[in-house]
Amino acid sequence: MKIAAVTISDRASTGEYEDKSGPAILEYIQNAVVTPYEPLHIIIADGVESVRDCLVKLADEDEVDLILTTGGTGPSPRDLTPEAMQQVLEKELLGFGELMRQVSLREVPTAILSRQTAGIRNKSLIINLPGKPAAIKTCLDAVFPAVPYCLDLIEAGRIETDPKVIEVFRPKKK
Repeated sequence: MKIAAVTISDRASTGEYEDKSGPAILEYIQNAVVTPYEPLHIIIADGVESVRDCLVKLADEDEVDLILTTGGTGPSPRDLTPEAMQQVLEKELLGFGELMRQVSLREVPTAILSRQTAGIRNKSLIINLPGKPAAIKTCLDAVFPAVPYCLDLIEAGRIETDPKVIEVFRPKKK
């Protein structure tokens, strides 16, 4: 089982500021997931090509089961993560973005500007998260209950979670 946190930021990729979002993803996963896994943390610049190439490598070559990106989902000119995702995904899972925006709108009215999405490439689930650590937690709390079952369905690695941290849903077997 491999789980990657990909920070997408021109400034973080050049060391202009400290990446707090990638570590926030990894901390969330460390607290929630009890299954042994290999964590990966990558920082790349904004841009369609850089994001596309990174996601393709992680999914196709590195066979990462769960890829969680942070950043690049707003309306500014360099926010191009959704455009890169369109070139990468085999199946888009629109419900992830819809739910993330819905829960984020309870906290900030600017969440309506978010263009987060999620989808599948090969046996990798890719989820785009916002760039702020607090917003990452809000969004992961909302969507993570569906992540383990999605990974089951695409025949990726199996994730078990600490039910004290996050309750996941899997249909009962007959």
